[in-house]
Amino acid sequence: MIALRIFLLLLVCLLSACASTAQRGVRVAKPEPVILISIDGFRADYLDRALTPTLSALAANGARAQWLRPSFPTLTFPNHYTLVTGLHPDRNGIVSNIMEDARIPSQRFAAANREAVENARWWEGAIPIWTTAQRHGLRTATMFWPGSEAPVHGAHPDYWSRFDAGISESARVDTVLAWLDLDDDKRPSFITLYFNSVDAIGHRYGPDSPELNAALQAVDQNLSRLLAGLENRDMRDRTNLVIVSDHGMTATSPQRVIYFDDILPPDMAHVVMWGVLTGIVPKREHRSEVERALLRPHEHMQCMRKGDVPPRLRYGRNARIPPLLCIAEHGWIIFDRATVARKKHFSFGEHGYDIDHPDMRSLFVASGPAFRAGAVLPPFDAVDVYPLLAELLGVRAEPSDGDIAKLRAGLRTQ
Repeated sequence: MIALRIFLLLLVCLLSACASTAQRGVRVAKPEPVILISIDGFRADYLDRALTPTLSALAANGARAQWLRPSFPTLTFPNHYTLVTGLHPDRNGIVSNIMEDARIPSQRFAAANREAVENARWWEGAIPIWTTAQRHGLRTATMFWPGSEAPVHGAHPDYWSRFDAGISESARVDTVLAWLDLDDDKRPSFITLYFNSVDAIGHRYGPDSPELNAALQAVDQNLSRLLAGLENRDMRDRTNLVIVSDHGMTATSPQRVIYFDDILPPDMAHVVMWGVLTGIVPKREHRSEVERALLRPHEHMQCMRKGDVPPRLRYGRNARIPPLLCIAEHGWIIFDRATVARKKHFSFGEHGYDIDHPDMRSLFVASGPAFRAGAVLPPFDAVDVYPLLAELLGVRAEPSDGDIAKLRAGLRTQ
C-alpha cells in the first residue's frame, strides 16, 4: 500500500514537472545535491534529550548553531517562507498562518483553505529559492513546503505535491530518494523534505510529554532512513543536508487562557486570527472604544497598534497585518469562549511568542561536503539560511534580509 502511494505521488510529481512554466536561464554548473529538511516545531534544546542519535551525530560531524532565531511571528507558514526567501514575514507577505488582504477580498488565507494556499497572489511578495534555482537552469523538488503548492511568479518546483498529512514521513523520505534515482538531466539539485509530526504531537500533548519524546525518536529514525538511502546510492559524502526548524514550543494550560470576550464585546471588532498573536480590525463606528478597551494594561497580554510593535521584531508595516495586535504572555493563549468550545481538544503546546524566548529557539544542523566538521556557530537568524542555500547551489541570491557572513565559520571554504 505504501509502495503504491509512493508510486502515485511520484507520478503526480513527474506530471507536474512536465507542466512547469519556469523560464530557465543559462545553466550554472550543477552543484552537489542540497536537501533542506524542516522538522516543524523542533525546539533547539530537544537536541539535548539524547533521543535523536542520528541528528546528534550530524551535528557533531558537521556544523550546528547554538540555536536559530526565528522571525516574528514564530508560526509555521511565516517562518517556512522566511527560510526559503530570506525575508522577514513583514516583507515576504506571509504575516501569519491566517490572513486577510483587501486586495483578495473573496478569500481568507488559512492552511486548511486549499484554494488560498494554491493562490500565487498570497506568495508573490518574495521569490523562493526553488524559483531562483530554476531560473539558473537547475531542477528543484519539494516534498511539501509552504509556498510550493502555488505557481509563484508563474512556476511550481519541477516536482511537488499537495500537502497530505496522511503520507507517512518514511514515505516522504522514500520519495526524496526516488527523485535522486532519476537520470542526471531530470534529477533535482535542490530538494525540500518536511516532517510535521513533532509539531503536531507537541501541540496535542505538550513539549514535555512522553508522546513528544516518542515523536523525536521517530523522526530521528526517518533521518537515519534518509542517510542509509544516500549511502546505498554512494551519495552520502556528496550531498549537503541543511536541517532546520521553524520555531520551538512551550507548554500551555486550560488555566492560562485569556478570554477576549471578557475584554471586548464581539460586535465591536472583527478578529482576523486567534492565538498567541491575535489580530483585530475594529469596526469603524467602534474604533475609539476598541482602542480604549485594548490599549490599556492587561494581565497576561499586551495589545498595541501595529505601528508600535517593537522594532527588533521587524513586524507591523505589511498591509496584511491587522491594525491592532494582542500578544499573549509566554505560556498563555488568547481565545474567545466560542472558539474554545469548538475545539476538539486543548492544545497543551503552543508557539507564536517572542523570538527571544528560549522556548521559541529553532534548530540548525548542516552536514555534507560544504561544511566543517565540529563547527558550532553562535545564534543567527532564520533569514540567514536563504543566502546559504543560494551559495550551496551556486546561484545568485535575490536581495534579502539575510547575511551569510554569520555562517562562514561553518563552511569549509571561507
